[in-house]
Amino acid sequence: MQRHAHHQQYFINDDESGLHHDFEVWLEKLAPEKPYTQYQHNGFEDNADAHLKGPSWAGRIIVAITAGKMDFGPWEQIFYGEFDGKRSKRVLVKIIGE
Repeated sequence: MQRHAHHQQYFINDDESGLHHDFEVWLEKLAPEKPYTQYQHNGFEDNADAHLKGPSWAGRIIVAITAGKMDFGPWEQIFYGEFDGKRSKRVLVKIIGE
């Protein structure tokens, strides 16, 4: 989980290239990067689309651990979606339980 999470998100989904492409196309339709002038936020920076894309994802993920391994479906992986790319990042992992 990240501390300042409006430009990027983590999510769990199938690791399939067609799906990766579909996500990129869907997000760009949801909040197109350009023209920059379409967003009021872009008077100071040009990353309003990143602010809008980030919350469209889960943000925090919970992963069950079974027999010492992450318990995913057969095609699932953890993905990191980066929507801005201009800032340094820090990841926080909390393990709760036995």
